[in-house]
Amino acid sequence: MSGPRRYDVVTLGEVLVEVATDSAFAHGVPARLGVSGDALNVAAAAARAGARVGLAAALTDDELGRAVAARIAELGISTDLLRFRPGQQGVYLVHSDPEGQREFSYARSGSVGSTLSPADLDEEAIRTSGAVVAGGIACAISETAHEAVRAAARLAGRFVFDPNHRPRLTTRERAAADLAELTPGAFLVTPSFPGETAALLGCDTALEAAHRLLADGARQAAVTCGSRGVQLAAPGWEEWIDAVPAPAVVDQTGAGDAFVGTLTARLVLGDGFAGAARLAAAAASLSVGGRGGTGFLPGLEQIRAHAATATATGGPR
Repeated sequence: MSGPRRYDVVTLGEVLVEVATDSAFAHGVPARLGVSGDALNVAAAAARAGARVGLAAALTDDELGRAVAARIAELGISTDLLRFRPGQQGVYLVHSDPEGQREFSYARSGSVGSTLSPADLDEEAIRTSGAVVAGGIACAISETAHEAVRAAARLAGRFVFDPNHRPRLTTRERAAADLAELTPGAFLVTPSFPGETAALLGCDTALEAAHRLLADGARQAAVTCGSRGVQLAAPGWEEWIDAVPAPAVVDQTGAGDAFVGTLTARLVLGDGFAGAARLAAAAASLSVGGRGGTGFLPGLEQIRAHAATATATGGPR
């Protein structure tokens, strides 16, 4: 990569206001306000894992947008790549039961976040970053955001793609086409098994999906398998990484994002693939102990200590 590195990791996508409740929504139900969205969650996890992080996103040019930007800065993420303009802030409501399962309702159609476009990108920051992370949600929320992801993939020296397929936002066919387009040359692709690997790749096992991604041109694949673990693969190499049991399960929102952000940060900072994935699995395990997408973000030493408690089983293939 040419030029000095301003950021180890850059993420791009939509930032949302989070309205979280402990019971199903109804008039008078107490709620907590937060700031979330996959791009922010990934960025926050990467920052906690030791990376210098920038977030490319569009916010409202008003008191709410400034409050959201203040939270982004509080999480250790640079606000220099944010863009501010008139518009409607995207919001989602989430209800988590005691087991951490969630129900979502979104108010994001036409949001200011969905207006993100290639013109909003700092091309030099993208080009010189250690890695750029984008996902299927950004591809699905608008055509301009989709073009921003494509532009970032072309500019980045290392591009990380998380399919993050949401059937409410886009069709299986469109999501599969996005994955097929963005996989060739990608530094890392991180689909989930079994949902995304079956729907978008037509694969029956995590290992089959990982091999398919490599055959399609990805340099590395990490297929997440929920509470079981993650299947890693690179040309001529594969390894299963067990999940680390969570000390507490409060809310599973953002656990996958914590994995992607931590993994990307540690790879950029020089860790090996397997070692970085173990830390990422530990970070995801700890993250479910907090409310919301950024409710609990463990520091690197806590992540390392938690990773050391894992017991290898060899896992499924």
